[in-house]
Amino acid sequence: MKFGTLYSYWGHEWKCDYIETAKRMKKCGCEVLEVGAPHLLDMTDEQLKELKATCDELGMEITSNIGPSKEYDLASENPEIRANGVKFLTDILRAMSKIGSKSLVGAMYSYWPCTDFKYDDKAGAWDRSIEAMKEVAKVAEELNIECCLEVLNRFETYIMTDCDEAIEYCKRVGSKNVNILLDTFHMNIEEDNLPDAIRKAGNLLGHLHVGEGNRKLPGMSKGSMPWAEMGEALREINYNKCVVAEPFLLAGGKVGADVKVWRDLSNGADDERMDKYLTESMKFLKEKFVG
Repeated sequence: MKFGTLYSYWGHEWKCDYIETAKRMKKCGCEVLEVGAPHLLDMTDEQLKELKATCDELGMEITSNIGPSKEYDLASENPEIRANGVKFLTDILRAMSKIGSKSLVGAMYSYWPCTDFKYDDKAGAWDRSIEAMKEVAKVAEELNIECCLEVLNRFETYIMTDCDEAIEYCKRVGSKNVNILLDTFHMNIEEDNLPDAIRKAGNLLGHLHVGEGNRKLPGMSKGSMPWAEMGEALREINYNKCVVAEPFLLAGGKVGADVKVWRDLSNGADDERMDKYLTESMKFLKEKFVG
């Protein structure tokens, strides 16, 4: 397993200086930098080359996080929007190949944050999404990139809200490059037993997001999550991929609004304290998951 965090940890907006962020993460014990996948389309080849060189030098893996906007919804009733979504995701996959990023992770099967719950046509949404995802999968297979579909909670999507649904969706797509992303925050809402959900995902588990039930860094809320038991489950299924924290401690800005952080969860931390939190969390995760 390799451990890291989402690029937005220190910020209020969905943007950052990736070169400086990668260096800062490395100092905090991270081995994975999770970038915002759409940002790759706004970067020049020279910028992509610099990002790859920096992470190669630091010995850090790059994963790419996606929450497509509504105009790229693969489950849309509008065929033009679905086609836009397929092109958007495949363009991202091709940009990822330039930086050696092998995992596209997130709710790419629809859009995020979801505000239009068409619960009366879930079967139709699945059919449309799966057919579009099959097209994306063809390019993912060509480029040897995994598409890890994130299981969200009921307040953020209606399409895929537990591990059972994710397994069924992936089976219907039928590609070795389309698998599951479980997230402990969402699992804490939807799954009966978190370690058992990991075991159930088994070799379909392609990526793991981690955070406390209130979106703090793992280890910050004592007794909130069964971290040791989840680590045991990960070892049982021989999980050897990325474990990426997706913490949201800071209120304000677009990040705070999108993930509904309405109060400061950092205890007024300055930059030095934020670095310390992340360093301690990476140590905590490695102790619990690697054993």
